[in-house]
Amino acid sequence: MANELTGKRVAFLFTEGVEQVELTEPLQAVRDAGADADLISLERGEVQMFNHLDKGERIDADHGVDGVDASDYDGLVLPGGVANPDQLRTSDDAVRFIRAFFEQDKPVAVICHGPWTLIEAGVVQGRTLTSWPSLRTDLRNAGANWVDQEVVVDNGLVSSRNPDDLPAFCAKVVEELAEGRHEQHVGSPAGARD
Repeated sequence: MANELTGKRVAFLFTEGVEQVELTEPLQAVRDAGADADLISLERGEVQMFNHLDKGERIDADHGVDGVDASDYDGLVLPGGVANPDQLRTSDDAVRFIRAFFEQDKPVAVICHGPWTLIEAGVVQGRTLTSWPSLRTDLRNAGANWVDQEVVVDNGLVSSRNPDDLPAFCAKVVEELAEGRHEQHVGSPAGARD
């Protein structure tokens, strides 16, 4: 099982305020499964990670989101933290990058507050997913079916609630990335904003 993602390239999109464990554990899981992973932020360089409200370690982003293209990747992982997705959803480049994975029917994994970026990208209509509980109303207002479960998979979209769910989340991320493209997504990015 250590090589089920050999030859795959996975994008991790995050910025300042990312929940450290929600980035580092899925990153380790996909690398352990043989994938190459690119760390992408609003700009290339050091990014401050957090452990809840306390500063954690710093991590280097390989690329700025304005210099990457979803067509170069087999899947996308969106870690949480409160400040991280709140900043990402205000970046047109980040929103376009995220939306492109849905338009190309590629696996996307999101945890905690990360679904805020999916709402902004206009890709949750008709989808079933979970998140940190405070996003429930936001997701329902955007047309999603929100459920309170450890991990939810909806045709290539993997979602979880919080760091306690990471073992199940990481396993499903690897499984969906190994499976590849998902031609029959529920919902549509057709109403997505530019």
